[in-house]
Amino acid sequence: MIDLCDRLVNRGRQKAKKKLCANIAQMLRKQGGKGIMKDGFLTKQATEGAEAMQQKTVWITGASGGLGLATAKAFARAGWQVIGGARSFPEGGDCTDGIHRIRLDVTDDAGCRAFAEKALAISERVDALVCAAAVLVLGACENTSPEEYSRVMDTNFVGTARIVQLALPCMRRQQSGRIVLFSSINGLLGIPFQSAYTASKHAMEGYAECLAMETRRFGIRVCLVEPGDHRGGSDHTRLHASGEGEASAYRAAYESGCAVIHRDETGGLSPDALGAKVVRNTQRRNMRFRLRVAKFDQHLAVWLHRLLPNWVNSFILRNYYGADKADH
Repeated sequence: MIDLCDRLVNRGRQKAKKKLCANIAQMLRKQGGKGIMKDGFLTKQATEGAEAMQQKTVWITGASGGLGLATAKAFARAGWQVIGGARSFPEGGDCTDGIHRIRLDVTDDAGCRAFAEKALAISERVDALVCAAAVLVLGACENTSPEEYSRVMDTNFVGTARIVQLALPCMRRQQSGRIVLFSSINGLLGIPFQSAYTASKHAMEGYAECLAMETRRFGIRVCLVEPGDHRGGSDHTRLHASGEGEASAYRAAYESGCAVIHRDETGGLSPDALGAKVVRNTQRRNMRFRLRVAKFDQHLAVWLHRLLPNWVNSFILRNYYGADKADH
């Protein structure tokens, strides 16, 4: 994997040098040469200034819809070069609205390597990586199959680790980089009928803490985004467990829980507002490790989860989602 990154970086280096020279020429025109050359060599000020003028590049997974697409658009509006990946993108890729779209299935090792190769051919830098690819399977624990648990974990957690491993060698060489991992309020507390998704986001929380400690000495910073409910959820990423049906012992409670989830998403926050906050945090000199973007009641639920005994929290959430409802 490191050898692959080395080859791709060398291939793109000539293009980066041309960009750097163009930026220096622009500075010469603006400043009349003052502070640019000394004894026939470029000054440190000139080199740093030219590098700062280069457009920064961000990779974004799950960029075809929902929070991933909103975040991609926000980075594009902020002037970043955006390279988005998603399973629904065309094999050949395209570039519209300032976003390079490359096909990416985060559950496929070869596909992830192909995405990284194409992305590094566009730009040898990886200034930021945003991992927003996710899938949600709704269902009672008893009715969610091992295959469904594996699918959710492979997409939401293992897929993130695959892309991070491909971006890290480049970031280490740069001695800089920002990694933004999408967790969820579900990564902080359990929600009835969302066990697979909740487990994957709890895994993301622990992974991010480890990653942040290991990579800090390379100038790399990590952020966990913990969204609450937002409008515009995609039906193709929200699935129902195969065991849920007419004969399920959890039918009434499950239907109640799904109705609450739909209601909360419909009345949720704007995805565009979240995307803008992610960009602002990524561009901060000292990026926050945790960025929670949620309505007040969901912030309150997290605080209560920390303060109250488990039986109290369980009672509140069971009643809110109707988890105790029985068929009549």
